[in-house]
Amino acid sequence: MTSPVGRPVPDRLPPLRDVPEAWSVASSTDRHRDAWGMALREDSVRQPGGGTAQRLVLEHPGAAVVLALDEEQRVPCLWQYRHAGGHRFVELPAGLCDGGPDEEPLDVAVRELREEAQLQAETWTHLSSVHPSPGILSEVQHLFCATGLAPADRGDFALEHEEADMHLAWVPFADLHAAVVAGEVTDSPLVAAVLLAAARGLADPVGAQG
Repeated sequence: MTSPVGRPVPDRLPPLRDVPEAWSVASSTDRHRDAWGMALREDSVRQPGGGTAQRLVLEHPGAAVVLALDEEQRVPCLWQYRHAGGHRFVELPAGLCDGGPDEEPLDVAVRELREEAQLQAETWTHLSSVHPSPGILSEVQHLFCATGLAPADRGDFALEHEEADMHLAWVPFADLHAAVVAGEVTDSPLVAAVLLAAARGLADPVGAQG
């Protein structure tokens, strides 16, 4: 059997899941490293077929992202400028997993929802953990859906830098889903969380529009 592009198709596919694997590293050189857990390093990787290849790796501590839904199927969204992306993106409350090895992604999600949206939630559902750009970036984004919302105090947390310029608004989930499908919002964890929540029946992608 051949594929539509003329390549042979194996009789049996490998398991349809990602599996851990690590090729050995002959040498590694830091090009940048900072106190926020970010680093750029250059690795010389030994390839299974022989020889080595140079690979740049952006180290990242990971992040937790929260799709919060109220009883009216509305989502608190943030409009935030991102210098690297050259846009003001529509995003969800999110933050770095920078509290050390014992900090769980759910703890980060709870903290970020409180600090950025001044909300707390009764029920938390882990949607998925995704690798946004595994060819160069080590970051894992942990996506959560939060329901049973109530107001919360952000405590002594103060919005600074780009966060000080962001603003929050409640968006009907159906409108947010439509914007994702239309390509009008492109922040990758938001896109993934919205599509996963709809696919798993946690949120209604039609809503009042139906």
